[in-house]
Formats: sequence, structure tokens, C-alpha cells
Amino acid sequence: MLHNIFLFKGKRLQDLEDLNIYCYPKEIINIDNKILVNNIIKGHDKGNSTEDHSSLSNTSTILCKNSNHYTMDRPVAQYLNELNMYTCCIDENIIIGLIFDNEDNPYDYKDVFEELMTELLHKDPGYFIEDDTEIDNFLISIFIDIRRYGDEVVEKPPEIEYHFQGDSFFKVFLFGIDEVGKSSFVRRLKTGEFNDNYFTPTRKFDIQYIQAEEDGLLAFWDMPGQQLFRSKWLVGLQDSNIIVYMLDIANQRRFEEAKKELWKILNNDELNGIPLLILGNKIDLIMQPNSNNSSQLQNLKDELISYFDLDKIQNRNWKFIFTSVKTNFNIEVTVQTIFDLLTT
Repeated sequence: MLHNIFLFKGKRLQDLEDLNIYCYPKEIINIDNKILVNNIIKGHDKGNSTEDHSSLSNTSTILCKNSNHYTMDRPVAQYLNELNMYTCCIDENIIIGLIFDNEDNPYDYKDVFEELMTELLHKDPGYFIEDDTEIDNFLISIFIDIRRYGDEVVEKPPEIEYHFQGDSFFKVFLFGIDEVGKSSFVRRLKTGEFNDNYFTPTRKFDIQYIQAEEDGLLAFWDMPGQQLFRSKWLVGLQDSNIIVYMLDIANQRRFEEAKKELWKILNNDELNGIPLLILGNKIDLIMQPNSNNSSQLQNLKDELISYFDLDKIQNRNWKFIFTSVKTNFNIEVTVQTIFDLLTT
């Protein structure tokens, strides 16, 4: 499975002093790894201009309306420093590299890698791969699509790790603005543990598989919520069986922002019919959710439904429940509610 992606960029790749290196989601390569960086570059030294090109040969010199004009060499498999890589050189001054688990065969990803690079670089509007923000978005787009392809086509980890019937595997798309508790929620489901030390907002996309006893296998797609990453939510949403939106109900200052991002997704007609579960997280910061204050919980729920216009949701089944990842309140109920929505 793909676990990292990197990009080298410079006026000349061989000039390491002027080379910029970007990685996602972790800094797995940096300019101090001079021998490794040099060896990656040398893997493209021969070039492909005089060789028989792969399927990119008909599309590598497309001129786009926004004047993007990129020439792409065919990808090269490299195994260096125990890193299983698949790299592609663009215009002789950019290298894009995928890093897979050691047991993976990079050539399983050849077609999707070439098609994706062609689409991203030659679409209208396409990427110029210039400023840091655009490069981050470019890498995230590639990472999500390659990871999804590996998850659904190549790797098929559920068949290896779990036993389930073909119709009991479900993709759960988990999203929400930053610092609402999404990754802590998945960690709680996966391990049963909560760590108070996880204060830094997650900046990576992740997939975790959770076996729900006899009900089936849930593949949780955990998406980062910072502004930079939200444009990629619609990419990850494809083929979801259910979408889960998490709110931090203790942070009213960001309610308007959270409402806006939720309705951006709900107003997308392509997503009509996909069931929705809304989690009002961090209830423990507002009140102790015990049997003695059920009326208070109901009043708060009514207020939230009104504020976020949840009563206006159409074209899908939906539910709202309170959670506290920290105290484990309603976490098991969440899983059962997901299956209830999936089977309704």
C-alpha cells in the first residue's frame, strides 16, 4: 500500500543546493539524504526521450489552455535505502515519487499513476507546480487517488486481514473541520484507547479497517480538516457507502464555519442518497451525559439541529448523536448507528 509521496523540484535536479523537497504525509526524504537523493535522480539520468515511451507518449506534450506544457517520462521502479519507490520525471526538473510497502509491486500502479499524472497536469485548469500551497494540493490529490486505487483494486487488505462476505464491506467517509476529534475517534474505535497528548491537528489522510463483529467490515477514510485539505474531500467521498460528519459542539466560535463546510457537501447532487451520520463530539465538555439530564441533551440536540439546519436535509437518511471520544460515550452506539443507516 502507498504510504508516502515526495516531490523534488529545482532549476536542475542535479544542483542539490537549489533543490526543494516536499513530502506527504511525512518527511521521509530530506536534502540531508544527499546520497539517496542523488541515486533517485540518477535513476532518470538516461532519460526516456530516445526510448519507446509507455502509454504517456501520446499525452505527454499536451498544451493546455492555461499554458501548462509538461513532458513526462515513463515511471521507474527503484529500491533504495529500503524504500520501495516508483518515480516519474517531469520536464527534467521535477521528480514525483511514490513510496510503497516493501512487499508491493510498483508496476501494479503503472496505469493509474500515468493516467492520474496526465489528468492533473493537463486538465483545464491544471497545476503549475509552482508555489508551496499548489504543490501540497498536487501531492494530496495524487496520494488520495493512488491510495484509493490500492485499497479497492490492488491491495484488498480486508481479504487478507479479515473474513467477511463480499457484501459486508463498507466505506465510511469521516470528515469535519480541524480539531473536532476525528482521528482520536478512529483511534478509539481501533484500539479502545484515548490519548490526551494528541493535540496537533492531523495533516494526513488515513484509512483504518474496523471489524464490527458479525455486521461487517468498516473502512474508515479519515480526512484532515484544515482549510488546505477541504478541497480534496470530494475526491475522497467517491464510492462512499456512508458519510460521517463530526462537530465540536463545545466550540461555538466555529459553528458557522462547520455549518458552511457541511452544506457544501450536502448540496452536491452527486452525493444524493448517501446516508449521513452527524456526531456532536465533546459532549463531556458541556455536560455529563448521564440518565439524569436526558431532557437537557434533547434540548441541546434540538438547538443544534436548528442552528445547522439539519431539519432541511433531503435526499438521504440521516441521524444525529452525541459522542465523547475522551470518555468513550456513545462510541459503540456510533458503529451500530452506521449499520442501521446502511441497512435502512
